[in-house]
Amino acid sequence: MELKVLAVGDVVGDPGLDKLCRSLRYLKRTTGADFVIVNGENASGVGITPRQAEDILDAGADVITLGNHSFNKREIVSYLDDCPRILRPANYAPQSPGRGWGYFETKCGRVAVIDLIGRCGMDYGPDNPFLLVEKILKDVDTPLVFVEIHADATSEKLAMGYMLDGRVSAVWGTHTHVPTADTQILPKGTGYVTDLGMTGPKHSVLGIRPRLSIEKFRGDLTSRYQCADGPAVLQAVLFTIDSATGLCRGVERVDLADENSSHR
Repeated sequence: MELKVLAVGDVVGDPGLDKLCRSLRYLKRTTGADFVIVNGENASGVGITPRQAEDILDAGADVITLGNHSFNKREIVSYLDDCPRILRPANYAPQSPGRGWGYFETKCGRVAVIDLIGRCGMDYGPDNPFLLVEKILKDVDTPLVFVEIHADATSEKLAMGYMLDGRVSAVWGTHTHVPTADTQILPKGTGYVTDLGMTGPKHSVLGIRPRLSIEKFRGDLTSRYQCADGPAVLQAVLFTIDSATGLCRGVERVDLADENSSHR
């Protein structure tokens, strides 16, 4: 039996949340996705609120993953402890609220989802994700394992993919909001992509109004970042998994974009 898992790139601001709510169930129908994992850490621009998390789950997500903005909205803290369907990076300090991995039920039985954060280029020092995932895998008792690494460096994501090749079903990266063209099955059978991309304004710089980002890089006096207007895009990758072996049979990008309209 096959299990189709849809991994959706970072939801950015109200435009991204609106796009997800309008499009996810349609995408699930057209792809036949059985299980959906959505990175939601930018639903508020930086961070996510309990209401936004509920909107993502109501839209059709089975699991929400987070990253370096996990705790920017403090009202999410108690929600992370109460809701098992939202994960923050497992290699955060052990006293951090919430959980970093968990089991979830599918038509093919239990799957494990593990959320990690990279260390290259980040502003702080979480635990080593390579060593921590080894510890977690010792406790996992299902062949269906999905790993997200929220990281800046492509090399760090690729290294994680190759280290886990043949040991987990799929590994994907998030955080840069730019989709990569390397969807593939690694030599030992693990599905992989370096970055899913984002769900947010199509004509933007990582979801932000281009003018504001240009001003920053020019060295001009800048104002607070705001999400761009105009059409939105949902960027995602579909992994087809052999439920008996836990290995990947297919990887394909399944993006959905709105029609063009005015933007700034």
